[in-house]
Amino acid sequence: MNAIGMIETNNIPAGINAGDAMLKVADVRLVIAQAVCAGKYIVMIAGDVAAVKSAVSDGKPVAGNYLVDDIVIPNVEDQVIAAINACTEAGEVRALGMIETYSLASAVICADSAAKAADVRLIEIRLGRGLGGKAFFTMNGDVAAVKAAIDAALEEGQEHGMIGNSVVIPAPHEDIYKAIY
Repeated sequence: MNAIGMIETNNIPAGINAGDAMLKVADVRLVIAQAVCAGKYIVMIAGDVAAVKSAVSDGKPVAGNYLVDDIVIPNVEDQVIAAINACTEAGEVRALGMIETYSLASAVICADSAAKAADVRLIEIRLGRGLGGKAFFTMNGDVAAVKAAIDAALEEGQEHGMIGNSVVIPAPHEDIYKAIY
């Protein structure tokens, strides 16, 4: 299971239907299937690259006009799933980086790019809960590494056109650091 794929819809029945189609077409495992803020629905699957590509490809037409975004990430960075599930250790207070996106799928692929580009630790990938359909992710590391990770994520995110804002805080106050963790 070295790849993940995700479909994001702005309609719950369409998302469920697309997820069902994805799971029936290829040998993939369901990671997440849930309604999120603003009436969106996400389905994330895992498997080998070919199976994930096939499943996402078959799910997109089922989602139809309700499709917001989709991704396939071959060789997904190990930190990504833990950060989605908020099962990470933030570690010591170091530089803090954050990117907000307008699609949940964009946050996942940007976080993967950030983690692959530099020596950073993903803290959390927050997918749409209480965010009006947006998403964000946070990371920490040395200032240069966080800046490099943000740059790589923004470059990846330009392809999707769903980037909101980003920030690098070189020395966050300990209380802010604790509040985001």
